[in-house]
Amino acid sequence: MICEACGQSNTPGTQFCTSCQAFLEWEGADGDSSASSVGPAPVPQPSPQPQPQPQPQPQPQPQPQPQPQPQPQPPPPVTAAAPRRPGDEPDESVPGPEALPDVPPGPVNTPPGPPVAPLVRCPNCRTENAPDRTLCIRCALLLDPGPPPEVRPPWWRRIFRRRPRQAPTAGTRPRRRLWRRPGLALPIVLIVVACGVWFALPHVSGWFGFAKDETGTPEAVPPTRFRASSRAPGHPAGAAFDGFNNRYWAPSAAGPDTGVGQYLECDFEQPVRVLKLVVFSGTSAKKDEFLTQARPARITVLLTSADGSRVSKEIRVKDQPGQQTFDLRGSEIVRARLTTDTTYGAGPGRRLAVAEVEFFGRRP
Repeated sequence: MICEACGQSNTPGTQFCTSCQAFLEWEGADGDSSASSVGPAPVPQPSPQPQPQPQPQPQPQPQPQPQPQPQPQPPPPVTAAAPRRPGDEPDESVPGPEALPDVPPGPVNTPPGPPVAPLVRCPNCRTENAPDRTLCIRCALLLDPGPPPEVRPPWWRRIFRRRPRQAPTAGTRPRRRLWRRPGLALPIVLIVVACGVWFALPHVSGWFGFAKDETGTPEAVPPTRFRASSRAPGHPAGAAFDGFNNRYWAPSAAGPDTGVGQYLECDFEQPVRVLKLVVFSGTSAKKDEFLTQARPARITVLLTSADGSRVSKEIRVKDQPGQQTFDLRGSEIVRARLTTDTTYGAGPGRRLAVAEVEFFGRRP
């Protein structure tokens, strides 16, 4: 059945057009009536003729010829009615379906059409859609979103598995890898790390000790034995290590070069780790007594460890009363010597004075 509105071909028996939704039943009814009216009309039977009466035969006469019978005239052709659209007034002269003879409909031979593709069901709203549609007719989502994205496996599965090389997209140039990762890279790295840990084990304790020294507070490590290169009467070497800053050590010689080359030396009872050195220069921490004698300006500190190794450091002492602290590093120290290189305020009758020397660090 062909739709008169849009020309869409529809299968027989369809009431509405599949394209424009127009009503097709009117066209089917007219077609049936036209087909039935155009069919062959019944042929009329000839009327019976009278028989001739027998005549006496007095003499032979010619036989009478039969009269010609009139030929039946064919019925006038019936003009098929034009197809009527919905809304038109029906024709009064056209007989209705009740006046037509009951003729059983014959089989209609329809040409085989193309195979009908199955409907596509929307994965979101489950609405059936035509197979040629891309978006759902109801929710407008993609009917065929394609294959799901590949899920990346965890890292422990990607260690020894190589991914397939992907082909480059048309029109693009594949990136060139400057360094190709070998397959044995990870085992080699693990072996190197294990070797590094093995060789670093002897130094781990030192690293922990360094961290402890930087974050912790050092404690006082006073020496047990002390001596000096020389001493003035009443000012022995022990006065610089007794914990009081109002008593001082002074060398025996006085004058412009007093104290130059003179030293203080002390021993520790057991090896200690030295971190800080505290010096009180002058005769006292009081300012009015501080300037009465000469003061050290530069001191060389020599630390001797238990294995005989030595560490030397030169420090500069400010010419001011009170405590002055210096960073000093030494491990397993058993002896310390402080040698005066230069002095402040030296002169005739004046001697070098060191009020107090203290060491801070950690004991084993």
